[in-house]
Amino acid sequence: MEYLCRVDELRALTPSVFELKFTPERPLVFEAGQYVSVVVPHGEKPLRRPYSVASAPHSVPIELCVQRIAEGPGNSYLARLQPGESFSVFAPYGFLVFHPKPGRDAVFIATGTGVAPIRSMLLSTQFQASPPRRTTCLLGVRTPDEILYHDEMSQLAGLRWIPCLSRVPSVPKGQFLGRVTQWLEQNSAEIAWAETDFYLCGNGAMIDEVKTLLKARGVPKDALYQEIYFKPPKA
Repeated sequence: MEYLCRVDELRALTPSVFELKFTPERPLVFEAGQYVSVVVPHGEKPLRRPYSVASAPHSVPIELCVQRIAEGPGNSYLARLQPGESFSVFAPYGFLVFHPKPGRDAVFIATGTGVAPIRSMLLSTQFQASPPRRTTCLLGVRTPDEILYHDEMSQLAGLRWIPCLSRVPSVPKGQFLGRVTQWLEQNSAEIAWAETDFYLCGNGAMIDEVKTLLKARGVPKDALYQEIYFKPPKA
């Protein structure tokens, strides 16, 4: 279904990521973790580009978390919008949604803006009403200035929030020096592998590596949920 949306605000979240807040012309019904498809003007044939919703389904305005990519037509188009202007989206799409399973743990793993749908799930009334037994969220970035939603996520009740930084010499307490896969390997004893659901979003290479690790630990496919944003070209 198509929605005409009014831009409410654009603001920088990090040097490379901005937040776009918008209000649709009528209520946009979606599940936490799903995405919208933005209509991007492009000559006679508009393009469509997917962006995960970073806000909870009950929140208005709706928030998108967008990576700045100079050569990306969708990203560039959204970055040029001004408050009060309109754009169109089709929604909802996607299958990376929260699955309540009482008595089990949950580990959310993201790289970069892949944390957007995870934030939507963690803030949702569905998650709050039926939280996992234990919840951990790993966010893989290169440097401290790329950590998204740090103040908010570090204060969410019941959430163990661990930014994993791969391009720095050291990190403060509560963060991890290395990649998300390295955290999983080094903290293996802390994870109840047979009693945990895993939600993966972001870089396809990271997702492939984590899936290989989970398979080696005996984690079944029905305990794994994923959304691949992109896959780097093979060398």
